[in-house]
Amino acid sequence: MRRSRSLLYIAAACVGLLVCLAASPPAKAEIPDQADRYRRDLTRIAQSEWGLDAPVSTFAAQIHQESRWKFDAKSPVGAQGLGQVMPSTATWLAELFPKVLGKVEPYNPVWSMQALISYDRWLANRIQARGPCEQGALILSAYNGGLGWVIKDRKLASAKGADPLTWFNSVERFNNGRSAAAFKENRQYPRLILLRWEALYVADGWGQGVCQ
Repeated sequence: MRRSRSLLYIAAACVGLLVCLAASPPAKAEIPDQADRYRRDLTRIAQSEWGLDAPVSTFAAQIHQESRWKFDAKSPVGAQGLGQVMPSTATWLAELFPKVLGKVEPYNPVWSMQALISYDRWLANRIQARGPCEQGALILSAYNGGLGWVIKDRKLASAKGADPLTWFNSVERFNNGRSAAAFKENRQYPRLILLRWEALYVADGWGQGVCQ
């Protein structure tokens, strides 16, 4: 009798687990179907700019956060394309990288991915940090809000005794003048990309990420 009750308990637990698993969609379900059509070009561009060990999943996660892989996305403030680049930034990037960007084409998926990755590379060359994950977070904060703000926030963090080379739970805690709304958005941006979306793309085989 005791053995029968144990078997019934195990069976019930297994059924409950299966129901829970069925109710929870797999990670792949959170990756938009259209992402796969850009996967090869994203990998090619990333490896061209960052080398064979490029963090492709980080860039995929960034595009996921920016546009959910909608090539014709346009934000209320005017950001355009997969990488949601503002028109003024797009013009600046095209002038900065004429060989790979040339004419400004924000709604061209390949152009937009190249712009995002080139901008991230430009930021990486100007941001030092304690390891790739912390540097990635600082780069993403700069992509979202501007390198000038990151520099100001790091100076404030340092003045308050925090580590200016560490983003998570350090620089991210300090606001050197942004509006409350801009500060909240900027702090969510690296966390969503690196601590949520990046893992989905790593699990789906897109390659490594800076934090995974």
